[in-house]
Amino acid sequence: MSARPATAAAAVSSPAVQSAAVESADPCCAAPLPVLGRDVTVPLVTGGEVTYAALDYAASAPALQRVWDDVAAYAPYYGSVHRGAGYLSQLSTDLFENSRTTVAEFLDCRPGDQIVFTRSTTDSLNLLAQTLPADCQVFVFETEHHASLLPWRDARVTYLNAPRTPEQAVETLERALADRDPYGPALVCVTGASNVTGELWPVRELAAAAHAHGARIVLDAAQLAPHHPVSVRELDVDWIAFSGHKLYAPFGSGVLAGRADWLQEAEPYLAGGGASKKVARRSDGGVDVEWHTTAARHEAGSPNVIGVYSIASACKALTEAGFDALVERERHLIAKVREGLAGVPAVRVLSLFGDDAPRVGVISFVVDGWNSSHFAAALSAEYGIGVRDGLFCAHPLVRTLLGSDPQDPGECGAPEAEPGERSLNAIRVSFGAGTPDEHVDRFVRAVRELVADGAKWQYRTEAGRCVPAV
Repeated sequence: MSARPATAAAAVSSPAVQSAAVESADPCCAAPLPVLGRDVTVPLVTGGEVTYAALDYAASAPALQRVWDDVAAYAPYYGSVHRGAGYLSQLSTDLFENSRTTVAEFLDCRPGDQIVFTRSTTDSLNLLAQTLPADCQVFVFETEHHASLLPWRDARVTYLNAPRTPEQAVETLERALADRDPYGPALVCVTGASNVTGELWPVRELAAAAHAHGARIVLDAAQLAPHHPVSVRELDVDWIAFSGHKLYAPFGSGVLAGRADWLQEAEPYLAGGGASKKVARRSDGGVDVEWHTTAARHEAGSPNVIGVYSIASACKALTEAGFDALVERERHLIAKVREGLAGVPAVRVLSLFGDDAPRVGVISFVVDGWNSSHFAAALSAEYGIGVRDGLFCAHPLVRTLLGSDPQDPGECGAPEAEPGERSLNAIRVSFGAGTPDEHVDRFVRAVRELVADGAKWQYRTEAGRCVPAV
């Protein structure tokens, strides 16, 4: 199997990513990477069509063309994994396990770390929650996405107030860990980059604080990994979780990577084929099961081979493109958006750590006199710009940033408020490696025009969403 599987695996060397460096609108920055949908046009309510500006990367990033090409090249060779004697099954198994190696290299994992493939970041953190030892206490800031705020239902959870500086975050965690009673096993869960403000969190310092107090730490890297290199070794985190669909991969797969001991000692996340190493009937009619101690222990069932391969392809594409160039280009776009919004007095950008805090391409804001859903709907219908409005599955954080009571009613998505009424929600613009300058320029121009002149169309609320009136 050493030579023939390269037939499909060779797609990983697709030249698609190389075309990213052809031309750039700004000579100081690399060109955006080619993504699916970059030439899609959408109709405007005011007439005509325009190329769609996808500025909702924080929800799901468009798939890299390179990833799509790799998956298309592999598709004819698709076969079951780990269970087949035929060539396609063996090839698919090699591709699946090689993808595990690729992800480990992308994350700079330590020897002995396990790479478990899941459905998403949410799935990864729920899996980890099922492996916690008895009496484990979990510490999580209220600023987390619900994927990392909510999975710890069977543990004692301490929710920490939103810090206003990175230093305060570390101090808050240190105090909470020092005061815990009893002094037993503990886990800290923290984001790498906020899905609301884009601000980078002091992960290395938080990991040091956790370990100094005998706790472990898991990093939610859903918003960090697509924008910055992530090293398990350098950050010294025990686990890391992220999703493929935010990493420019098109399918429903995720990753949980890190220490093996809790994973090996826990009951399988799902019971079934693949997780079981040996199953035998007992004389009393029952069943004895010996579970795998490898990552397969938590990968029961037929795995999403194409989704896993797409993650590996995205990891390779980003590595080959070079994070230095990607980060520099994103800083260029962030500066454009922030400078543009700063020139509109009615706009208030939401932030925990302040204007100078390092961040990724995720920016949330509110507009005086506008319902957030109404504003987002007008951006879409009148300018062909896709953003997100609502609470971004981070309700406590958005409530804190808006200065409202954390218990105020609200939900992800549009509020019940009518167009023109104030809403307890925000607007989020997010972008990344595939975003051209024109999309950001159009967004800034649209914000200025909407604030200055108002919407050109009438809107109404339908099924909880603000939509153009027909």
